[in-house]
Amino acid sequence: MLRLLVPVDGSANSDRAVKHVIELAKGLPSVEVLVLNVQPAVTYVELILGPMQRVIEQWSQRAGHDAARSAGVLLDAAGLAYTLHVEQGEPGETIARCAQQWNCDLVVMGTRGMGLIRTLVLGSVAIKVIHAAAMPVTLVK
Repeated sequence: MLRLLVPVDGSANSDRAVKHVIELAKGLPSVEVLVLNVQPAVTYVELILGPMQRVIEQWSQRAGHDAARSAGVLLDAAGLAYTLHVEQGEPGETIARCAQQWNCDLVVMGTRGMGLIRTLVLGSVAIKVIHAAAMPVTLVK
């Protein structure tokens, strides 16, 4: 079974990655799709609102599910089963860690298509994942 990780953020770019996964899955007998949304860590808020940790976690889960809604609609329409995961942390590192932890064979993700100079100066989630992941990463523009 091929295990595919698709990080999503609700953008058109991540929807294109989901569509690519759907096309990949059509030709394969057995595919497991893991949809991942990474919410930013809220360390500063945690320091201030320590007792409110449960509320913060619930908000993060809800925001992650909202961000993955369009991916779910596409996968449901294609009849492709998937599992949704919402994690907190720095996106690039979290995606690579989850891909490794869940024994994924491939990461398929959208890219914002920033220019070379802007990418070099600011970095991007996709570049961080490419450098940190131990498995192939397919970027869908």
